[in-house]
Amino acid sequence: MRRDANFKNSTLIHAHLDVSGRFLFVAGASVPCLQNKSLNQTRNRKEKGSSMNLETLKELYVNELRDLYNAENQLIKALPKMAKGASSDELKEAFEKHLEQTKGQVQRLEEVFEEIDEKPKGKTCQAMKGLLEEGSEVLKADGDDSVIDAGIIVAAQKVEHYEIAGYGSVRTFAQLLGKNTSAELLQQTLDEESEANELLNKLAEDIVNPEALMEPEMASASSDR
Repeated sequence: MRRDANFKNSTLIHAHLDVSGRFLFVAGASVPCLQNKSLNQTRNRKEKGSSMNLETLKELYVNELRDLYNAENQLIKALPKMAKGASSDELKEAFEKHLEQTKGQVQRLEEVFEEIDEKPKGKTCQAMKGLLEEGSEVLKADGDDSVIDAGIIVAAQKVEHYEIAGYGSVRTFAQLLGKNTSAELLQQTLDEESEANELLNKLAEDIVNPEALMEPEMASASSDR
């Protein structure tokens, strides 16, 4: 099976030691090393230009929920365009199915916001905006249908991976904050996003990528006639 443009269960690990010997960074976590001088335990998050206040885990939880809420609403507008741009019937159907799932995911997020008595709006998810802009470039591209379908799957899986990371985090935050009902709702969405990603993998491996690989051969054979 080919996995050139589609990845799953991938793990990226980074390790770095600051030249000052102050911190060891492993997979995004910082561990302070022993020093003669004591380190500041808090940072001033109200510096000039800062518009975000994250003093508690709940504040981070709300911030990430708002990010996901905006991301899902952006996706609701984008999925019909992705379905229309896809040539594979199976891929069109996958996007249409996920559109309905996404609408349900928005409703779940609204229930989560109700539990914490917060409003869902107020933030633009710049990451989703950028991912969808990249996908839009693929939809506008000239080329073979199956190759463009492969590119659309790449763009869609970038979106899914972003959402999986986001929902995994807020699910964990909900558990830590004792919001068990919300944690269950967020887990349902996390499961749906994982299933959507697996479906895209299957479509890529079984249908779209093999057809895209065959296109140069078919074009060459046609020109030789």
